[in-house]
Amino acid sequence: MTQQSQSFLKAAESKAFDLKHRNTINFNIGKYNVAVEKGLQHFSNLELARNRANHIKWAAIEKLEQYLLQFETNFQANGGKVLWAQNGEEAINEILHIFKKVEGRSLVKSKSMVTEEIHLNQALEKNGIEVFETDLGEFIQQIDGEPPYHIVTPAMHKSKEDIADLFHRKLNTAPHLSPEALTDIARQLLREKYVQAEVGITGANFIVADTGSIALTENEGNARLSITFPKVHIVIAGIEKVLPSVNDLNLFWPLLATHGTGQFVTAYNTLVSGPRRQGETDGPEEMYVILLDNGRTDILADTEQRQSLYCIRCGACLNACPVYKNIGGHTYGTTYSGPIGSVITPHLQGMESFKHLSFASSLCGNCTEVCPVRIDLHKLLLVNRRQSVEQQLSTKNDNRTWYFWKKAMMSRKLMNMANGKLKNMAMQLLVKNTWGNRRKLPVIAAKSFNERWRARQSK
Repeated sequence: MTQQSQSFLKAAESKAFDLKHRNTINFNIGKYNVAVEKGLQHFSNLELARNRANHIKWAAIEKLEQYLLQFETNFQANGGKVLWAQNGEEAINEILHIFKKVEGRSLVKSKSMVTEEIHLNQALEKNGIEVFETDLGEFIQQIDGEPPYHIVTPAMHKSKEDIADLFHRKLNTAPHLSPEALTDIARQLLREKYVQAEVGITGANFIVADTGSIALTENEGNARLSITFPKVHIVIAGIEKVLPSVNDLNLFWPLLATHGTGQFVTAYNTLVSGPRRQGETDGPEEMYVILLDNGRTDILADTEQRQSLYCIRCGACLNACPVYKNIGGHTYGTTYSGPIGSVITPHLQGMESFKHLSFASSLCGNCTEVCPVRIDLHKLLLVNRRQSVEQQLSTKNDNRTWYFWKKAMMSRKLMNMANGKLKNMAMQLLVKNTWGNRRKLPVIAAKSFNERWRARQSK
């Protein structure tokens, strides 16, 4: 068992029986469910929208190189610069080079999961650069020293009382402040940083090939401020974010908003096509887009797993997953949690270290049912399980257990040969440790259904 697997099991055991955590998550996801149910009513034919989105992402990923090169050509024609990074280290080195060039010492940053993926904040701080998260949820997590808990809602696991206490401890505010007062304090602190920072960094919800633009979706306006005031705007985006045409946003912006927060569209939807041009008063003097691979081409090469690159990071599968709702986002020990994280993390960070995530699933299929781009998430979890066995990452004990299980299940004679007592003894030996000490093992009947049926028919 790997260190990551041991940490996961320990954290899962703790969180699954943390009633305060469960109550907070159930409350927040309950609010989300109500909002999403209402938001989805805006679609006259949701299944048609999902099918079209799936087809567009299929076309984009199947011709990924072509669309990325088209984006690069068009974006550079707009005055921007495109940098390609094979991994997180290369991306960080490019950013440090830009900071050195502009003699920058501080950074304002909007919410970006890909920057969490490469641990950008830690790398910049080690080099003496101040980093300020400007999304309120990310700001809360930053001052608490925690990574995001959720793809869309970074501080979902915190109640308003938790946040008021955090601000009191870390920012010396008055205790028991209201959410409005807490937001105002964060706003005042961050607005000073926008005008002081030399560099602003954002992610990209989508990369638009035909216009050479990045598309940003937000509710607070902090991404726009992070773009407008600093002299340099750096975008870090995974290569899978590409869409062929700006017209595709008519579908993807509403899909992302409704499945992410329940809104038909978010408050701010922005297209950025390059740095400030002559005669314009707003915007950065320089703009860079770093296109990050970091294992994505490995997923692209796997024809079975390729569809996981369709993900638009709406977080719907997390909110639908019974495992996520019980063990929480931090338990996964990865940037991307929930079903989508369990699918892609073994390929981004190594199957040996993270194969256990694909086994931590009920396979209920709810994640697939809610996905706005129709990714077969529960099937991909099964593919991961099979691939881990094919790579000989299963233990000898697992192999031995499943060998005898298969032999028994394929033979009615063997199944009837072992009585209930013997089967219960086998259960005690084989699965007692994995079943957990909080549950009783099921008791197998003395006679099998087959035996009882035959006895009944013989009367």
